[in-house]
Amino acid sequence: MTRLYSAPASEAGEHAKRLFAGIKASVGTLPNAYLNIGTNSPQALEGLLFLDAVLKQSSLPVRDSEVVKLVVSELSQFDYCLGAHTFLGKRAGLDKEQILAIRRGKASGDARIDSLSRFTRKLLSTQGPLPEATINELRFSGIYDAQIVDIVLAITSITFTNLFNRINDTAKDFPPADEL
Repeated sequence: MTRLYSAPASEAGEHAKRLFAGIKASVGTLPNAYLNIGTNSPQALEGLLFLDAVLKQSSLPVRDSEVVKLVVSELSQFDYCLGAHTFLGKRAGLDKEQILAIRRGKASGDARIDSLSRFTRKLLSTQGPLPEATINELRFSGIYDAQIVDIVLAITSITFTNLFNRINDTAKDFPPADEL
């Protein structure tokens, strides 16, 4: 059971209903996280959807974005987001072994994935300026500066949903992360 206010989509305000209709048209369903965010704050949901739309148009490929989101979700250890981004990571082209390596902080055999994973972990687990060597590792794996900025955008997006879902204890509507 959720901890914050939750109502069926049919009982939401007009602003939320419009957002829900757009989500359903885009992805075919209304995930519980979006339903729960939107019934509480349509403005927050609208901001999140805008952020995700901008991210999709950014220089960061969807697969790379999912690598980042898997790392952040693993660090938060919340099953809803882990399940969602395991599912979405597979849809973005990551295979089972890569997903498990990303989540465990192990080598995947793909230099770009491994560099993204290490960078994201280091950024989230340290304080102060990052060492230049950490940034240069990304560059050496083919990631350029605009993509580094877009990695931060991906972290911002997934951090919001991870925090919300941890507070709310959102009911899972994605397959569990361990069911790859």
